[in-house]
Amino acid sequence: HLPGVEEEESPEVYQFPSNPPVSILGSPQGLLFLREGLVFLCLISQVLPGNIPLPAWGRKMRMEQLEGKVSPVLAIECVAGSSKAEEWNCDMLQTGDIVEEIAIGGTPAARAPFKSGRSGVQKALHAAFKRRETSITVRVRRGVELHACIVPYETAGRKQYVLRSIHDPNYAVAFIDRMESECVQLQGSRSSRVACALSKAQLQDGYVSYPWEKKMMESLPIHNSSSFLSLLILPKAADPSGSRYNSLEDTLARANAWLNSSQAAGVPIVFMNVQSEALLTKISGETASSTVNAGSLSDLSNLANASLYGFEDYHGVDIGVVRAVRLWYTPVSGEYPVEIKLQEGDSRLGFAVSRTEEGFIYVSSVTDDNDNGVPSVRSGLTELYKQATRASKLLVISRVSNEKVLPWMVSPSGAIRCFDTVSLSQKLSLHRHALQPIQLHVLLWDQRMTSPRGGARRNLALPVAEAPAPPPDPPVVERGDLAPPVELVRNLSLSRALARDTAGEVSFRFHDFSVSNNWV
Repeated sequence: HLPGVEEEESPEVYQFPSNPPVSILGSPQGLLFLREGLVFLCLISQVLPGNIPLPAWGRKMRMEQLEGKVSPVLAIECVAGSSKAEEWNCDMLQTGDIVEEIAIGGTPAARAPFKSGRSGVQKALHAAFKRRETSITVRVRRGVELHACIVPYETAGRKQYVLRSIHDPNYAVAFIDRMESECVQLQGSRSSRVACALSKAQLQDGYVSYPWEKKMMESLPIHNSSSFLSLLILPKAADPSGSRYNSLEDTLARANAWLNSSQAAGVPIVFMNVQSEALLTKISGETASSTVNAGSLSDLSNLANASLYGFEDYHGVDIGVVRAVRLWYTPVSGEYPVEIKLQEGDSRLGFAVSRTEEGFIYVSSVTDDNDNGVPSVRSGLTELYKQATRASKLLVISRVSNEKVLPWMVSPSGAIRCFDTVSLSQKLSLHRHALQPIQLHVLLWDQRMTSPRGGARRNLALPVAEAPAPPPDPPVVERGDLAPPVELVRNLSLSRALARDTAGEVSFRFHDFSVSNNWV
């Protein structure tokens, strides 16, 4: 109560800009100075005569708004949002709620004001956590209670303790020192509280388990095997020593030529993507001196089209980086499974296989027998071959017993690494002798021949066209052993040199012969 001021009157507060701020509670008879928590009362009559006109730039505030709000209070700060819709209901603690009571475990409840504020409560939480008393109940001024457990929480490199709700583990709150006026402002509007939470909300990430084996069995057309097809093309060596290679553009051009040639030959594939692929290798000598460059960042522009560049590691070893090109492609209409079941008395399978220049193995011819005594006719392979021929496509074999038999790499010499037809014919003949079913997959060329969902196509009913009058049978001698037919060997053109191919199989020599079919 200031001198000469009636009780019904309310002194006014004038705030002056200074550091730290100075406030004057004044009336015509007296001034009350508040600075750094110290209160000075000066009577106007003793300091200055008459009335002091208060400055116009002062900010006024009613005394009733100041009472009890000059000291901080213990408040709630939300650190993790709830996963339930009730987070913003009145039954949940919100940022800005003023704490009135805290009960840890079975100890008596502590009531506001709390000694040392947040730091004192944090010490109490730490002591309770060490005693393994993690149960806590918090009641705020609004009358809402939170039953939670004490858990450690690290933020900005500092460890503190927060309260995690026992009803929703995703909801967590912490204690913070705030001015009561700030708490009132936060609680005054729901939109401000939501905006405050939104500004602090962060997306969380983590790991979840996934049933890989089950999904691979159920979702893949071919169990445990991908349908991604690719060809890795290494840069071509510019000299026999292998110290220099053609540019990346040359490798891309060769990948493009291989794809175009395959499609022109009748292989039912389409382009998906192309990418460069870095392969590390150890280099030395002339290769190292010509590729290792320890220059500045400006030298990176020289590597944009280089197929080989090097660097020196901290051990002084020269490391070379070969920039290969991986071409991704896919069948026009997926892969179709064909199961050839064998019976006693089957002396032949009824089809022959060959290989294209690009490395694809395909069914080059089938027997003209129309009865079901031939395995290729019983399995539908003969009809598939006829449909492919009418569509001007090759019936390419992509897998044998779920193992891919497609070309997969091009060496620096330009040779395509792929499978040979003679070893394939021998394996198929062994299946026939052992009476074990043969599982083949062929590339399809027509979307109408696939199932709607693109899954397993074992139930696909192939249209059976009326077979035309069969032409005269070619002279084919059936043999029960694993050697190629006598006619095939007799008609081989031996005019070309039998140079060993980089694929490493002598049977690759048959690729250059005039008769390329391998009957099984």
